[in-house]
Amino acid sequence: MSDRCSDGARERLDPLAATAAPARRWVLIEHPGPWAVDALAGSGIDHEVQHALRRAAGDAAARILLVRRPGRPVRGLDRTWAVLDHDAGTQVRGRWSDDHDLLAAAEALQGNGSDAEPADPWLLVCAHGRHDVCCAVRGRPVAAALAVHWPAFTWECSHVGGDRFAANLLVLPDGTTYGYLDPEVGVDVVRTHLDGGVDVERLRGPSTEPPVVQAAVVEVLRRFGGGPRSVRGTGVRQVGPDRWQVGLAGTAPVPARLDVVVDRSWRPAAHLTCRATNEARAGTFTASVQAPDHLRRHRCGSC
Repeated sequence: MSDRCSDGARERLDPLAATAAPARRWVLIEHPGPWAVDALAGSGIDHEVQHALRRAAGDAAARILLVRRPGRPVRGLDRTWAVLDHDAGTQVRGRWSDDHDLLAAAEALQGNGSDAEPADPWLLVCAHGRHDVCCAVRGRPVAAALAVHWPAFTWECSHVGGDRFAANLLVLPDGTTYGYLDPEVGVDVVRTHLDGGVDVERLRGPSTEPPVVQAAVVEVLRRFGGGPRSVRGTGVRQVGPDRWQVGLAGTAPVPARLDVVVDRSWRPAAHLTCRATNEARAGTFTASVQAPDHLRRHRCGSC
């Protein structure tokens, strides 16, 4: 088996579902790199500014990512930053040349949204090679391919989680995460997504939900179809050591209300990242959709 974690994951057929790192808001900071293992800490941005950004992001349950355009990075002094909100579907954007300009991003996380505008699509491909070589080797070609078709929307980004699923794509502001991409597949996945659909076979999950709900959402989209915002979680109740009852609300073609039973099991130990020194076991989730009431009545009436 290959020493690279992404090759191993594909050989083992590690499941993608329910592996997206949860977040509902994001702070994106254009930075040409190189990116250290901890991208923000190694960015050279003033430590007090970093502290303000981390504090604001923590208070807002937001995630900070560094971004750059694919290809040779532009090292100019005038760069962009953005704060994106999934629930509102909005963004606040600004420019920075001095580190302290980034305090405006922290303020945007704490503000009332008066500067917010409808969010553009952001196609973020993890290409954080210092964090995991697979992210660079597999991510950069995907970002380059997407940039041919959607140059205004495509960025390389720092670590999004799930190195072994490289190439990974995070689509904002809806938070949908895809994995196991290559350049050709990535273009097809994005085209489907921007047309209002979801490629379930490459779907890691909606990062706006916790893993158990992600598993339920992926299975419902597999069964009924739908788009990035067709399903949302309404409640989770643990009913056993590794079993949960998940409530979902849907819009057509997904039924309005669904209950899904999600079970967790554990896969054999493996090296889950290229940097890992020890093997670890990853949890995997299996979801079972309980038939909506009208489908139950239909089946009983035809018995």
